[in-house]
Amino acid sequence: MTERELNLLLLSSSRVGGGGYLDSARQLIGNLFANCQRILFIPFAGVTISHADYAQRVRAGLPALAERIHLLNLDDDGPETLASCDGVMVGGGNTFALLDRLYRHALVRELRDAVNGGMSYVGWSAGSNIAGPTIRTTNDMPIIEPPSLAALNLVPFQLNPHYTSFVPANFHGETRRERLAEFMVANPDSRVLALPEGCGLRVRGTEVEVVGEFAALELAADGRDLELAVGQRFNLNG
Repeated sequence: MTERELNLLLLSSSRVGGGGYLDSARQLIGNLFANCQRILFIPFAGVTISHADYAQRVRAGLPALAERIHLLNLDDDGPETLASCDGVMVGGGNTFALLDRLYRHALVRELRDAVNGGMSYVGWSAGSNIAGPTIRTTNDMPIIEPPSLAALNLVPFQLNPHYTSFVPANFHGETRRERLAEFMVANPDSRVLALPEGCGLRVRGTEVEVVGEFAALELAADGRDLELAVGQRFNLNG
């Protein structure tokens, strides 16, 4: 890998089934950060948990990396702190809160440039949502209005973590799939990849590999969705 190739792990969720926090992805995360000495943890998606407690949860879930994980606090100089690290990890929570705080701490462009320049990146849930061009396919409630819905644009397709096709009995609202279909009709030139819990994308340079326990789906406006099996690889740019 050259120093300017993308090195990403985009996970649907921090837990799979009844497993513990980050259990299912521990080896994948450890492998990606194997050569990183200082990993910045961005907790800004956390709304109902303190950022210190969030960082402690992550360190407990990744004991082999715990001493290398550095918490980004709200009062830190974001760009300066980012520049002192060689890896970055962005946790889940509320995607709107996450993106708003990244903008307000002057980190959107800086984070994009750092990762495009070779910095290793792991995100789960909201941390994966922001890797796409926008956050307009998140499942989250817009509890706050960020300056823009434009995100990091590390990958050229929209992401929908926590995707599920489950429909409760006697449910009469729109399903997850129907809401995403609305996006595709309104934005016919956009690609949407749906990631069920237990699914992730490993990006190396321009190659993407589906990792985890379950297949990803590339959604289509006409309903002819394409299943991307675990282990399947495709080019980042289609």
